[in-house]
Amino acid sequence: GVPPNPGGWLATTATRKAIDRLRRESQRDAKHQEARLVYDDGPPEPTGPVEDDRLRLIFTCCHPALAVEARVALTLRLLGGLTVSEIARAFLVQETTMARRITRAKAKIKAAHIPYRVPSADDIRERLAGVLAVVYLVFNEGYLAGDGDDAVRVDLTDEAIRLGRLLRTLLPDHGEVVGLLALMLLTDARRPARVSRTGELVTLDEQDRGAWDRTLIAEGRALVRERIEAVAAGGDPPGRYQLQAAINMVHTEAPSARDTDWYTIVALYGRLMLLDPSPIVRLNRAVAVAEVDGPGVGLAEIDRLAEVLDGYHAFHA
Repeated sequence: GVPPNPGGWLATTATRKAIDRLRRESQRDAKHQEARLVYDDGPPEPTGPVEDDRLRLIFTCCHPALAVEARVALTLRLLGGLTVSEIARAFLVQETTMARRITRAKAKIKAAHIPYRVPSADDIRERLAGVLAVVYLVFNEGYLAGDGDDAVRVDLTDEAIRLGRLLRTLLPDHGEVVGLLALMLLTDARRPARVSRTGELVTLDEQDRGAWDRTLIAEGRALVRERIEAVAAGGDPPGRYQLQAAINMVHTEAPSARDTDWYTIVALYGRLMLLDPSPIVRLNRAVAVAEVDGPGVGLAEIDRLAEVLDGYHAFHA
């Protein structure tokens, strides 16, 4: 029927129709652009020097405004797929401590309005140390999983190696990039022999070396030799990843555990301690020292680490 106030009804209806039309018109260009994206086969817009989505996000998250440990922990949580407990174990701290550290990092990003923009070519080297640490810790968590029923998480180790290869393509002459990839390849080559048929971890001296992946070992050794030649030619001295890769190469070159060149390993750990005198490095060096000078000397080295590594299973083993 006819409304009580026909003029008012017409005015209200017209106003609403006009608003609806204005809203549609304001969205028309955006809707058309979205529709064109479905059929757009042109090249994508440039995303900077890092083309891989995940690697680009890792570079983006490793912002220099945060402390190195904070940015690594935050990136592992957001992009690495690791839980807070897994990250805490990697840093040898309590889970509550790590949770607070991640929370503070998030709060600083918000309070300081830190822009998480895609990194430019100039940002790459500034953020590289944090990115390498993220990739290495993802690999470590996969190689010795802390949670779950599987002793090894192949999804994490494979993803870390994939990212390492991308970094190698991005920075082919960077020593630590090459060293990290070599380290992961030489370590992952032992994976087929690391777990027994009953699901138990097999120690290095008891592993079937015939089951090691010789293709990965050959690739890893070639990378280490490449860095040795570069250093001999006057390049930068080796960093921590290159030294760890060299240590692993010594292990892979030994036909058996008793044939291992422990003198070289002790010397390499000595150089590594100058760069990274962490308790873990000192513990690993003590094992090598015990092989050279006897268990008494090795245990004396380990005793000095009792307080700081009491919660670390490998210390007691």
